[in-house]
Amino acid sequence: FRYEATVRIGGDIGDVKRRFEHLLIHIQRDKRVDILQTSLILKNPPFGFFEQPDFYNSLILLETKISPFNFLKYTLYLEKRFGRKRSFKNAPRTLDIDIIFFDFFKIKSLKLTVPHWDWQNRVSVTIPLIYLGRVKK
Repeated sequence: FRYEATVRIGGDIGDVKRRFEHLLIHIQRDKRVDILQTSLILKNPPFGFFEQPDFYNSLILLETKISPFNFLKYTLYLEKRFGRKRSFKNAPRTLDIDIIFFDFFKIKSLKLTVPHWDWQNRVSVTIPLIYLGRVKK
């Protein structure tokens, strides 16, 4: 079975746009995941912790054979692979990957909430969704 997932990628440390390119190449090499579409890259001010650079964000629409909780593990692996360090909430980061939608799943657990709990209030999600032709209600 194959699932459709929408993930937001973001970062504000180093050459984020180049890191996004490398991330896409890395994902394309994984036979369990197919990239269907990517959105434009937006530059957004930080939230939560404001003493940091602006963020670059984009959405990736993909298809995967990986189940939701294993897909979460996969995204956490990618973040770590690309230098993510978790020092405090909303800290600057090299790569942040949020699962926005995972097929038609509705999940609310301590580790995973799908759809993403605040997606409709984040322009870093809503604008790219419009760009991808994936407006959600």
